[in-house]
Amino acid sequence: MTAELRDVLVLLPTRERLRLAVGVQATGRELFQQVCDLTGIREAHFFGLSVVRSDEHIFMDLEQKLSKYFSKDWKRETRGPQGCGRPGAPFVAFLGVQYYVENGRLIRDRAARHLYYHHLKERVLRSQCFHREEAYFLLAAYGLQADLGNHRRLAHTGRYFQPQAYFPQWIIAKRGSAYVLRHAPALHREQRGLSPREAELRFIREACRLEDVPVHFFRLYKDKKEDRPTVVLGLTLRGVQVFQEVNRTPQLLYDFPWPHVEKLAFLGERFELWPHGQPAARRLVYHTGCAWRSCHLLRLLRTSHQLHLGLQQARQQLQRLEEAEEKQSYRESYVSDTRDGNRAPEAEAADSGDHAGADRHPPSLRSLLGAGSRCSSHAPVDPQRAGPTEPGELSVDEPEGVAELPTEEPPYSPSTSRSSPGTLGGGRGGRAGDTRGQGRGACRPARPQLDHRCGRSWRPGRA
Repeated sequence: MTAELRDVLVLLPTRERLRLAVGVQATGRELFQQVCDLTGIREAHFFGLSVVRSDEHIFMDLEQKLSKYFSKDWKRETRGPQGCGRPGAPFVAFLGVQYYVENGRLIRDRAARHLYYHHLKERVLRSQCFHREEAYFLLAAYGLQADLGNHRRLAHTGRYFQPQAYFPQWIIAKRGSAYVLRHAPALHREQRGLSPREAELRFIREACRLEDVPVHFFRLYKDKKEDRPTVVLGLTLRGVQVFQEVNRTPQLLYDFPWPHVEKLAFLGERFELWPHGQPAARRLVYHTGCAWRSCHLLRLLRTSHQLHLGLQQARQQLQRLEEAEEKQSYRESYVSDTRDGNRAPEAEAADSGDHAGADRHPPSLRSLLGAGSRCSSHAPVDPQRAGPTEPGELSVDEPEGVAELPTEEPPYSPSTSRSSPGTLGGGRGGRAGDTRGQGRGACRPARPQLDHRCGRSWRPGRA
């Protein structure tokens, strides 16, 4: 007897679509493997499959059956015994980034890194960091270089790109499409000589400096009697943050890096966050709206923290490598400037072609945005400014899977933010689900450990 199949439409970060067929008893792992095979992803542990519930992306537990995440129609026969009848609409899932990393060099697989880049591009288009307008123009320049290569005077004229594909709508509304089309090409030219791969890496680094890009948002209820959620929980690169909505605008209340959380627990619909070193009366209490959603949040928070711990050593190695590259590039720049001090203008113009400093911030960026734009340049200097010729890529050990990552924290390093396997802290708010709470507490570093005996809480321990 032929196994009953279901049609699943998987939407990719590149806006491509995959139409797949899986058995009615299939697990998320089987669907995920099909997606990885078709997209060529070999390093898939940063990605996950999600479904939309109440305008919120819920990532699947890949070991669970797909019937858990799709509607009741999943188990119903859509065709008669002779294969006739209405086939019905396909079930929809999304391939997206489940675990963010700020450095794209941690993703060695080209296909995975390319999808990661496209996911961040979509996030940037929805970003609303109004005080960082300058960053969006730099990101657009990196994106154009990654997608189109070097700016070509004859080919890239007029409207050679769509502003809405590289800029958030609020910038287009503020500046106008004509302004963007007039000034973005100059910033694109500044990236000449940068390879598409390096442009993607620098886009990833700059995008992760925007507060609302590398983060998952979940709406929570502050009180059970609330008609709608007014609290936003953000799962960030370093921990969790809590926001309170005031006049539909989220305002940051608490920022907890992973080491600053004593305990995180879900009791049914109740969500509790205990700041380190504070009495129980100072805990933050919110509500998720349903126990099923609480389990989803707990699993995502736990596995995100475990991956954060598992990549700490690799982050430190990359940081040291990039600091050495930066120092070397500055030395080379100093020697070059000294030697070229008396060069003819014609020679300088010739060198400005393929060997121009591809990653330096355009000197005219602030002036073209105008004095009233409140641009901020507080983002740290990109350590990969060595130009088009990039050093050998560091080999990073691949995590063996989120569940198998070490749950004990490696030795403390002041250069990295430590997280607790079972504790939450600091995130940035945006949009999502349901939960509530209240409380305030000062934060002090701790060495958290995940208590695997209780599937619904974390409690840090002292090393």
